[in-house]
Amino acid sequence: MTTPDFIRAIRATAGHQLLLLPGVTAIVFDDRGRVLLGRRVDTGQWAVIGGIAEPGEQPAETAVREVFEETAVHCVPERVVLVQMLQPIVYPNGDVCQFQDITFRCRATGGRARANDNESLEVAWFALDALPPLDDFGLDRIHRALTDEPTWFEAPSEALTAAASGPAHEVGDA
Repeated sequence: MTTPDFIRAIRATAGHQLLLLPGVTAIVFDDRGRVLLGRRVDTGQWAVIGGIAEPGEQPAETAVREVFEETAVHCVPERVVLVQMLQPIVYPNGDVCQFQDITFRCRATGGRARANDNESLEVAWFALDALPPLDDFGLDRIHRALTDEPTWFEAPSEALTAAASGPAHEVGDA
């Protein structure tokens, strides 16, 4: 994964400390119902498409940009599938990041799938019954993108919900 310039600038003063970063995942389907995947340079594994939002960039814009940058496919975001805070990651150089992922279901609108940057070894469309080995992250997002369920998010803990509600009273009471 290529590190964006704005993160390099932050790292110059922040060192390896934890950075909370906005991540976006795009689950892209074509008109035949196939899903777009890329085989990553850093792991050699097939994965869903995603990346980091640039400063000032809307999450849906990030999805469109990342899909095109990585695969040369044009797409349109259709809905938010899930919002999730991921576990922190420690990279080999000692940098620590935690991503807040927003996953979009997207529809391909043009382009020809190919490795379009230095992050992908190859890119391909896969029928849902013929997916390559994928991690749970990718499989879960593909599964959720196929449903018409409401956007998924992890519910607050009962303790947090109880503390936030405070003493019982009517909303709007002073």
